[in-house]
Amino acid sequence: MSWLLNDGHPFTTAQASDLGLTPKSLRLHVQHGLVRREFRGVYLDARVPDSRASRLRSLALVVPGNAVVCDETAAWVRGVEVFAPGRRHDFEPSMVVRHNGTRVDRDGSRGRQAILEAEDIEYVGGVHLTTAVRTTSDLLRRMYRPYALAAGDAMARAALIDVEELADYVARLKGFRGIVQARSLAALIDPRSESPGESWQRLRIHDAGFPPPEPQFEVVDDFGRSYFIDLPYPELLIGSEFDGREFHTDEAHVLHDLGRRDYLSEVFGWRWVLGTRERLFGVDTSFEDELGALLGMTPLARWWGHRPPPARPAAS
Repeated sequence: MSWLLNDGHPFTTAQASDLGLTPKSLRLHVQHGLVRREFRGVYLDARVPDSRASRLRSLALVVPGNAVVCDETAAWVRGVEVFAPGRRHDFEPSMVVRHNGTRVDRDGSRGRQAILEAEDIEYVGGVHLTTAVRTTSDLLRRMYRPYALAAGDAMARAALIDVEELADYVARLKGFRGIVQARSLAALIDPRSESPGESWQRLRIHDAGFPPPEPQFEVVDDFGRSYFIDLPYPELLIGSEFDGREFHTDEAHVLHDLGRRDYLSEVFGWRWVLGTRERLFGVDTSFEDELGALLGMTPLARWWGHRPPPARPAAS
């Protein structure tokens, strides 16, 4: 690899001037893909591969010795991005210290205090992190309900946690804010969910009082071709799928999905109920109304999704 900015090591905004980068030239480097913004205030030559090691080196620049990296940041270090929609761009590292410790007060970071046991912490690459189980537990407690389940599913999908171990862990916790939510969501985590949208939709189905669908069910036609359905009820030939903006707004993807669903409907008799972010959040209950009609069930009234998620608690 040719010469790398700062020899391939991450650097802070304050250190950029020592490398000959003015604030304007740093912005231009980022815009042109020459420099990668790891998180707020820390940058890295874009030619350096993104890895767990590079992320740890970046965090080591800003994490004080008494602090433990936690929440979305601890998941990010492990290669799992569980940020709520819109949060990734404004990513600020989250750190926690034990109660009675000095809370991290650094511009560009999020700091809080919490009950921390020694077994909740691991030391990796010069940085203290909450363990994967503690990280997932905190995410289930602290995040907005649908985003929390998506985070738990992602951690399980990455094989970073054992679902039964997590359930046992949260069952033992006492005195933590949000523990009731964490316990209820821990019982719903499923590593088969392949996207946040599928997790949101599965939670909407659960909270409507419907039986759980079977994620990623495989249908094989007479020619041996496989078709996977996101969240179906196979015995009833009801297909529930999430159409997300990232993968389902491109015309080619839209046509592919339409063709696949039409084929499965014509050959096997599948019926469809499609979820979108707009149908799962807010006051439009058409998603569960349509699914309930096919299931022969009346959905329970919505109790999340009517307004933006509440502010995160400052402690625990």
